[in-house]
Amino acid sequence: MPERNTIGWFDIYVQDMDRAVEFYESVLGNKMQRLEDPTGSSQMMAFPADENSMQRYGALGALVKMDGVQPGAGGTLVYFQSEDCSLEEARVVAAGGQVIRPKFSIGDFGWVTLCQDTEGNHFGINSLK
Repeated sequence: MPERNTIGWFDIYVQDMDRAVEFYESVLGNKMQRLEDPTGSSQMMAFPADENSMQRYGALGALVKMDGVQPGAGGTLVYFQSEDCSLEEARVVAAGGQVIRPKFSIGDFGWVTLCQDTEGNHFGINSLK
């Protein structure tokens, strides 16, 4: 059996699903997909992924609106992969978010920019150039 990525799934909690979807679609340049919650207790919009290839090379995840859970900074930080994180960084403010720390080197692991979305969640974007 091939090795799997340690992270199997992530949720990014939101208050305003439409606003959050518009933000991430604008910044990342991908369309999100409605995902049915089997419990019926939340709204979910999934980040695009190929489930077969992602089992080894990445994590699947979604924006989630659920009673009793609040978005905000200080929790888990999700990093999105990019060809050049400065491209997505340039779209963050126009999409309604904030750049917390502009693109900076992380040595042999490439570059990172740290941002805040329209819901107050912090996230990173990582690239090799």
